[in-house]
Amino acid sequence: MTKTLADIKKSLDHHLGKRLQLKANGGRKKTIERAGVLRETYHAVFVIDLDQDENSFERVSYSYADVLTEAVEITIFDEANNLIVVK
Repeated sequence: MTKTLADIKKSLDHHLGKRLQLKANGGRKKTIERAGVLRETYHAVFVIDLDQDENSFERVSYSYADVLTEAVEITIFDEANNLIVVK
């Protein structure tokens, strides 16, 4: 199934406020893993509030193109911390 940037945004819009874990390409064979809450979606980016006990900064943002090109992989959890979506 072909995904578009609009499809990715719509999917993330349905999961606002839910916990997630993401893996991002950090370059030079580095992978960054972070956990937090999907806080907001904008026209071109989405914002994640990070868990403060694991990170030195409060939030990060990524573009929908990062998800489309698989530079960022998102795993979203429901209220019982069961895996519900893997992008």
